[in-house]
Amino acid sequence: MTEQISADAEVTLRRISAATVWDVCALSNTLSPEHRNLVADNGASIAQAHFSENAWMRAIYADETLVGFVMLHIGADHDDGIDCPGAFLWRLMVGGPFQRKGYGEKAIALIVRDLKAQGFTELQTSYGQETGNAEGFYKRLGFVTTGEMYDDEVEAVLKF
Repeated sequence: MTEQISADAEVTLRRISAATVWDVCALSNTLSPEHRNLVADNGASIAQAHFSENAWMRAIYADETLVGFVMLHIGADHDDGIDCPGAFLWRLMVGGPFQRKGYGEKAIALIVRDLKAQGFTELQTSYGQETGNAEGFYKRLGFVTTGEMYDDEVEAVLKF
């Protein structure tokens, strides 16, 4: 999982298959203990997605290397605990060895491109307030806080 990736690697979002699900789950083990407490394990996220009619998930690749996982929730569904009528970034994780290389940013850009094509005008998310949270990452991408809380997390939105 830690092979060398070129600086100009193409980032793609790919369906998770029976052949790749174990690797996507194992990627959670590459996070530092601090970051593991900030995002659910990929295996738990995949399980949640399978019980939601509104979940969409993909593995994030840089060239042919698995580097992360992303999951959206489209439409409000109180059974899922998501009270957002539009597109909600439910989970985003980039494996420890691949952080701070632009892969998460490129993945969000692909998601925004696809959401725009479907007629969406914004992407909502939330993040915890613990040390090491993703606030700086989201602010760099243009997300702004709404002043609302999503459970115990800060709610933010990216308008496009």
